[in-house]
Amino acid sequence: MRLVLVGPPGAGKGTQAQFVASHLAVVQISTGDIFRANVSQGTPLGKQAKEYMDAGDLVPDEVTVAMVKDRLGEPDVKTGFLLDGFPRTVPQAGQLDDILSEFGTKLDVVMELVVDDSEVIRRLSGRRTCRSCGHIWHVDFDPPTKEGVCDNCAGELFQRDDDQPATIQHRLEVYYEQTAPLVGYYAERGILVGIDAMGPVDDVTERASAALRRFTHS
Repeated sequence: MRLVLVGPPGAGKGTQAQFVASHLAVVQISTGDIFRANVSQGTPLGKQAKEYMDAGDLVPDEVTVAMVKDRLGEPDVKTGFLLDGFPRTVPQAGQLDDILSEFGTKLDVVMELVVDDSEVIRRLSGRRTCRSCGHIWHVDFDPPTKEGVCDNCAGELFQRDDDQPATIQHRLEVYYEQTAPLVGYYAERGILVGIDAMGPVDDVTERASAALRRFTHS
């Protein structure tokens, strides 16, 4: 199967991507991993991306799309894949269609993780990161024994700028403006499956599994 996973920040895409990829025995591909691999290996595309990143600019679509195309052309992807983090816009979705068409294939399903804005803010703003070991705790879901102190190494816990409520709200606004239109794009093609991403992780995973069973047997 060839899947794309979409949803707002804090919807749990990384967790569910791992489950779904493992469940279907397909390769999980995240744009973050692709970027890191190209930059660390010093590929021509990686060098281009690094110039933009070092300048604090967004990496242009053509560089991102070229990286994704290279990755989708590798042998381990032939049996299927799950894309997490791409496409982010409708134009990118069109470019993905073109890439897959070149490879003689197409997407089978797009899974949308649906979660309330208030829950996104609660999930992300509650995160606390250890300055020493980098472990991430959560004030509600996984609190340390002593507030502000890491159980693992006794390091100081802090709230990253990314996890400030105002920053999260801005990230949500960007998502609704740029990425949410993908939902309509894929719904029109009849390959969109919505998953209720509220509640415990295991419950969301079970809903995703049930949806996949329905889709693959339909």
